[in-house]
Amino acid sequence: MIKRIRIPETDIEMFPFGLGTTGAGLVWDGADADRLFDAFLDNGGSLIDTAHVYSDWVKPEKARSERVIGDWLERSGKRNRVVLVTKGGHPDMTVDNPDTHISRMTKADMVSDLEDSLKKLRTDHIDIYFYHRDDLNQSVEELIETMEEFRREGKIRYYGCSNWTTARIKEADAYCRKKGYRGFAANQCLLNLGYKYMNPLEDDTLVYVDEKMQEYHRQVKTNLLMPYMGVCSGFFHKYISKGPDAVKGSPYYTEGNIRTAERVKELCREYNATVSQVVLGFFGQQDFDCAPLYSPKNVDQLIEAMKTFEIPFRKEDYIV
Repeated sequence: MIKRIRIPETDIEMFPFGLGTTGAGLVWDGADADRLFDAFLDNGGSLIDTAHVYSDWVKPEKARSERVIGDWLERSGKRNRVVLVTKGGHPDMTVDNPDTHISRMTKADMVSDLEDSLKKLRTDHIDIYFYHRDDLNQSVEELIETMEEFRREGKIRYYGCSNWTTARIKEADAYCRKKGYRGFAANQCLLNLGYKYMNPLEDDTLVYVDEKMQEYHRQVKTNLLMPYMGVCSGFFHKYISKGPDAVKGSPYYTEGNIRTAERVKELCREYNATVSQVVLGFFGQQDFDCAPLYSPKNVDQLIEAMKTFEIPFRKEDYIV
């Protein structure tokens, strides 16, 4: 059922999902972006998620997602209604052959990314700032102290991690306890209805919410899980509407997920729900709060998805 999520030991309260913006500047921009962002806020949303790297893989513009959000914030004057999230330290995607194994998370990299993000977003602070990847060649002490410096400078309010293993998160937590820091407010990793049966993704620097990480989030309420790839890259939508031939190249195309797709069809009928609503409903049935990131193509898709949390799905609905 619909609810608000509050991150403990912060003043951040939010709708049960965050608005993902990988499509900003590619799928929608200008007036279309204004309508989308306004509809999100008008229907109770607040957290808008981007990254400094979105979508540098499409040349020539860099950080176009942040630019689109910044344009809207400047035009609308609604910065005080938004929980603004961005991420820095991602490997360079503008080179001819991008390699996510080549880290760029030094303090100088992070300073550069954050300063540019602030300019693009037309704001003086980020509400939750994330390390987009991890660099095992740097100690958690170094990485946390960089974020703490940003916080003391007032450029960020809270910080989080994305694609960090449970072991590294726990190591960072221990250091923060020792220093008296609040520590990570949020964690972005891959979790969705199809992850249990999916084949590995090509990018092995992405981290999955495995059982160890799920147990961590059951115990640690102060670090909110914000799963990405929440609708399984459209696998269930395509399988159900177009059939197996449309998804044979997908990492989600496995026997387990074909069974799951059949269950999705049943739930659509039982609850008079859409595929998006069933797939997103999965997140409301976890043993811990989580706020998935959802990237709609248009306002209609957004409104449909936001109605998910009015549907009384049950935990047993998702046992496949």
